[in-house]
Amino acid sequence: MQVTIDKNSGYCFGVEFAIKMAEDEMEQSEKLYCLGDIVHNDMEVKRLAEKGLVVIDREKLADLNDCKVLIRAHGEPPETYKTAIENNIELIDASCPVVLKLQHRVKTAFDKMEREQGQIVIYGKKGHAEVIGLTGQTLEKAIVVMEESDLDKINFNRPVTLFSQTTKSTKGFYQISQKIEERIKAAKGQLTSVDFNANDSICRQVSNREPQLQRFAEENDVILFVSGKKSSNGKALYQVCLSQNPRSYFIENETELDPEWFHPTDKVGICGATSTPMWLMEQVKTHLESLEENVLPA
Repeated sequence: MQVTIDKNSGYCFGVEFAIKMAEDEMEQSEKLYCLGDIVHNDMEVKRLAEKGLVVIDREKLADLNDCKVLIRAHGEPPETYKTAIENNIELIDASCPVVLKLQHRVKTAFDKMEREQGQIVIYGKKGHAEVIGLTGQTLEKAIVVMEESDLDKINFNRPVTLFSQTTKSTKGFYQISQKIEERIKAAKGQLTSVDFNANDSICRQVSNREPQLQRFAEENDVILFVSGKKSSNGKALYQVCLSQNPRSYFIENETELDPEWFHPTDKVGICGATSTPMWLMEQVKTHLESLEENVLPA
C-alpha cells in the first residue's frame, strides 16, 4: 500500500502564527487564557491544554482581571478589547492579518452603508468566531447568510454590500452573490453599482486548496480527510474530496480508521483542513501502516 500525506494540507499561516504565539507565551507564563478554542481541532486543543492553555468563553472573560488572554486567529469584535481595558487584561493578539484587514473593510463599508441607508451582508456561518468579529464592526446590524432561504432577511430595495467569511467556499460565495443580484433586479427592475457591491474576501491560501485537493483526491484510490468535527473549513474541503473520490472518509484521528476501507494495492492519500496539524496526519499515516502489517490481508 502506498500512503502519501498531502503537502498542501495543514495549518494556514494564521493558525500557525497563533499557535506559535501561544507556545512562546506559555514558556514564560504558567497559565495563559484563550478566548475560545485556538483551533477547531480537539486533539491540538488538548495538547496545548497540557502545556497550560486554558480555554474560556466571553462570559468568563468578563470575570477575569490582571491576567493574559490570547485572541486566536479568528479575530474578535470591539467589545472584547473594551472588556480587556476595563479589567486590566493583557491581550496577546494573534488575529490573522487577513481577518484584521477584512474587519477594517467591513467597518469602513458599514459607515458608508449607514449614510446611504444600505445593508452589510456577510456570507458565513452565524455564530462562527470570525463572523462574530465581523458583525461586531457593524454594531451587530450585519445580515449573516449562508443558504438561499437566508436572503429573505435582506431588503432588496436598499443598497447591499456583500462580504464573505475568509474560510468559506469560493463557489458558494459567487452563487449567493448571483442570487442577490437576481433579487435586486426583480425588486428594482435594474442593477447598478450603487445597488450592489460584492467583495470576494475569501483567503486565497484557503480557497486555493480546493483545486489542489481535487487533484489529490483524483490521484489516490482512498482519501483520509483528517479534521476536527467543529471545523467549517474541514467540512467544506471534505466535500471537495468526496465529489472527486467516493472512497473519501472524514476522520478526527487514527482511532476511527476502518480496515474495511482499504485494499492491499490501494494508493491512500491523507489530507486535512487548515486547522489540522501535520503531526496528526503523520500519526494517522503511522497507524495505517501498522494496520497494513497486522490486520489487512496480504
